[in-house]
Amino acid sequence: MLRRLGLIALGAVALVIGIWIAMLVFLPDAPRGAPAKPVVAPVAVETIVEGAPLAMPVAGMPREAVTESWGDPRDNGLREHHGTDIAAPASTPVVAAAAGRVEKLWSSAAGGMTVYVRSPKRTWTYYYAHLSGYASGLREGQVIKVGDPIGYVGDTGNAGAGNYHLHFGLTRTAPEQHWYEGRPVDPYPYLAGKPASR
Repeated sequence: MLRRLGLIALGAVALVIGIWIAMLVFLPDAPRGAPAKPVVAPVAVETIVEGAPLAMPVAGMPREAVTESWGDPRDNGLREHHGTDIAAPASTPVVAAAAGRVEKLWSSAAGGMTVYVRSPKRTWTYYYAHLSGYASGLREGQVIKVGDPIGYVGDTGNAGAGNYHLHFGLTRTAPEQHWYEGRPVDPYPYLAGKPASR
């Protein structure tokens, strides 16, 4: 009787081990300690900003004033421009083109005074660069709505003295990526309301 129970217990243990090995072999890998993620169909870039178009990020600027500059050579052809430059007078208010959360306030040699805003689902990053200053009270973690103040048009970073404009960047991100990661996307069609010219 005990021998029979021992064989049953041994068989059950072997069955559990066999199922566990089969799961390791046939199921896709997930990062250790992280739950497996559901498979999600890719979203076309054209369905931008989680279903809503981008608003103009420079106050009072009509869409017709936006020109295509994606891919233009910069630094004597050493790099391509990844964004849309919107020329405006110094200190013109810069406002949120889309809702989100302020992820990073940053200053760099290239972008000067910048703001990174992540969309609510963390699938887009909106980048505002060359600012002359931040809007009063703007802080990391702040939730913002379309049209909320971000800062002011400036010429900080590598914009060039007196070349007042907003560099607006758009990046497609995965929710787990950082503010500085992702794939740059041409924002021109979403700001100008028409297809890219190139």
